[in-house]
Amino acid sequence: MAPPPQQSHRSPSPSQPSGKSEVSDLKSQLRQLAGSRAPGADDSKRDLFKKVISNMTIGIDVSSLFGEMVMCSATSDIVLKKMCYLYVGNYAKVNPDLALLTINFLQRDCKDEDPMIRGLALRSLCSLRVANLVEYLVGPLGSGLKDNNSYVRMVAVIGVLKLYHISASTCIDADFPAILKHLMLNDPDTQVVANCLSALQEIWTLESSTSEEAARERETLLSKPIVYHLLNRIKEFSEWAQCLVLELVSKYIPADSSEIFDMMNLLEDRLQHANGAVVLATVKLFLQLTLSMADVHQQVYERIKAPLLTQVSSGSPEQSYAVLSHLHLLVMRAPYIFSSDYKHFYCQYNEPSYVKKLKLEMLTAVANESNTYEIVTELCEYAANVDIPIARESIRAVGKIALQQYDVNAIVDRLLQFLEMEKDYVTSEALVLVKDLLRKYPQWSQDCIAVVGNISSKNVQEPKAKAALIWMLGEYSQDMHDAPYVLESLVDNWDEEHSAEVRLHLLTAVMKCFFKRPPETKKALGAALAAGLADFHQDVHDRALFYYRLLQYNVSVAESVVNPPKQAVSVFADTQSSEIKDRIFDEFNSLSVVYQKPSYMFTDKEHRGTIEFADEIGNLSITAESVESVVPAQRVEANDKDLLLSTSEKDEGREPGSNGSAYNAPSYNGSSAPSTTSQPLADLAFPSTGLSGQAPASSLAIDDLLGLDFAVGTAATPSPPSLNLNPKAVLDPGTFQQKWRQLPISISEEYSLSPQGIASLTTPNALLRHMQSHSIHCIASGGQSPNFKFFFFAQKAEAASIYLVECIINTSSAKSQIKVKADDQSSSQAFSTLFQSALSKFGLP
Repeated sequence: MAPPPQQSHRSPSPSQPSGKSEVSDLKSQLRQLAGSRAPGADDSKRDLFKKVISNMTIGIDVSSLFGEMVMCSATSDIVLKKMCYLYVGNYAKVNPDLALLTINFLQRDCKDEDPMIRGLALRSLCSLRVANLVEYLVGPLGSGLKDNNSYVRMVAVIGVLKLYHISASTCIDADFPAILKHLMLNDPDTQVVANCLSALQEIWTLESSTSEEAARERETLLSKPIVYHLLNRIKEFSEWAQCLVLELVSKYIPADSSEIFDMMNLLEDRLQHANGAVVLATVKLFLQLTLSMADVHQQVYERIKAPLLTQVSSGSPEQSYAVLSHLHLLVMRAPYIFSSDYKHFYCQYNEPSYVKKLKLEMLTAVANESNTYEIVTELCEYAANVDIPIARESIRAVGKIALQQYDVNAIVDRLLQFLEMEKDYVTSEALVLVKDLLRKYPQWSQDCIAVVGNISSKNVQEPKAKAALIWMLGEYSQDMHDAPYVLESLVDNWDEEHSAEVRLHLLTAVMKCFFKRPPETKKALGAALAAGLADFHQDVHDRALFYYRLLQYNVSVAESVVNPPKQAVSVFADTQSSEIKDRIFDEFNSLSVVYQKPSYMFTDKEHRGTIEFADEIGNLSITAESVESVVPAQRVEANDKDLLLSTSEKDEGREPGSNGSAYNAPSYNGSSAPSTTSQPLADLAFPSTGLSGQAPASSLAIDDLLGLDFAVGTAATPSPPSLNLNPKAVLDPGTFQQKWRQLPISISEEYSLSPQGIASLTTPNALLRHMQSHSIHCIASGGQSPNFKFFFFAQKAEAASIYLVECIINTSSAKSQIKVKADDQSSSQAFSTLFQSALSKFGLP
């Protein structure tokens, strides 16, 4: 029999420990080499140190080697020193007792002849960050600040800042800030000066809240001698340091205009710097200095234009986007200055989409009478782009330029050509723009309607585009032969239309068409109002009820309300207020410009309301007082956009569910009850005067929309369906967060709350108790008046199916926005109705 093959023996990888004896072997080998001065000992130590660091990196506890590592560090080999310092710094944070063993050898290394070792030892000593060891830092830091080598002084300056964060009183008592100020003004090394400036700004800013002297010292940083001293040396600084100095100088207030010109002349060459950060910092300084000098401010725009355009084309896409964001802000403030440079904003084929989109916005901003033709021609080329989002944006840009009254004739022809293209997304975007153009330029209705009339509604699927087409069918139904019949076919397919926006436009369009062509539209109007009154979406239901009661009251009045004489829209609303834009401009050369929002919107804790984010993992915490009867939930991760407090989200989808109203559609006697199969509403008698009778006053909390009571019954709030919930359901926050991310939204609706419920919602706790009494439990809540936000969960009594709810309540509008997610999608509607029933009873006796 052949002998078994011998197993190959491989030496274990340094990054993979061979077993539990690995640490013991390393310990014995380190102990043998400790203090050894034999030839090759340092090489052996290096190999062992590498294994220790490798094991430490992959999570193996090698803290038992602390003593041996410290003993082996007694060498002049700087590589061994670095690895030892790395090891010491890692375990000193988690085991302060071990850190005491390092003090002696670190202090000894701080006095080494090699300045590199002195600096590394001082940095490691300050990085221990153990409060009990601060007394050992003062001496080495004082010596380091006076060291002859600039690297040691540079490290010592940052060490002072670390000491301040460990023990502020020790740092102040040792008079280190005064030493840093002296170094900032007298040290020959610019990096030391920059570190001193950074450390002093941070120390004095933190101290100024409790010390008047620190506040005065912080003000001295903006004094003329210090500012001029730093400016005169700015060319010697590194790029990072130059940005630091320029940021400081931007806060300085010159005494007169001559001083402003002196500073600008001194910094003129910084605009030619190769680094984009230095250029933007200089641009910010120039803009800030000349804000009160209108003529000079305009000249500054002319001067900074070329450097910024150079930065756009010379850097990476990320840098180009950052510079373009700042250029976009400047273009919005002074578009005429950049109008001749519009070709710089043409899109390149190899640019990422985010850069292209920003360039399209800038092309729209710089368009004027002289360059509109060239810009629109370029934008029309992008409409056939393979990148569909960019194609959409380019079509929107053409429409925006048209709304600015530049070369409208040619642009309308281009948009009408878009309508004839056999691409759904092009047609959809063009329809939306044609609608806006007709609102501003009614004189173009004949040309536009002739093309729009050839578009089949079946080929338009996007909600906004379909809504625009329906608007034109209603507004210009007298000029479109098939308008009533197209609207009728859309009403017949009411239940298949999932967009509330489209259904709202359809209601209005049918009303307008009825007043212009009543015989052909009466059937469609009756069916539309009946479907609208039975609609589950709150806004659609309310509008249908409003139109119905207008027609009941007086047809002439209804026509004057729904279809009054139109006036051309002169100016469309801007999406951003001038105050916000000015705030962003004040924060030039910061993330505010890239995000296009002021810093308080994404950094200030006050802006987040009462929903606080933990420093470590960014979690959503309940800040309201905990309710004993409510399942406690301390935190829910808030990195899902659905968990951010926002009341601006609109429901675009339609799901079956209750309309959430405290009133329902009127019920009619006999065969005249409005329904999709009943007698058309147009066949009913419309009295030309006031109502013939008045019904008793409603006992419900919310009266009808117009305050009109007529002789019809009012149904009560629908009773909850047969869905039983588990009153003792329990769900931990982690599972809630995981399910919230994974499950799709089953139902998204808007409900109305009773005045009693709004009055009772002084604090979230009252609602939490009320909902728990209906077996619906709260896992997180937050917000403050008028916006409150809650996350609820419930569980089926007979199964493990979980329902998750996001509820945003606005007390000023008495509306609540609800999003429901469920394990069992088929029972989502039943749960939504039950949730609405419980919510509608809140505050009622």
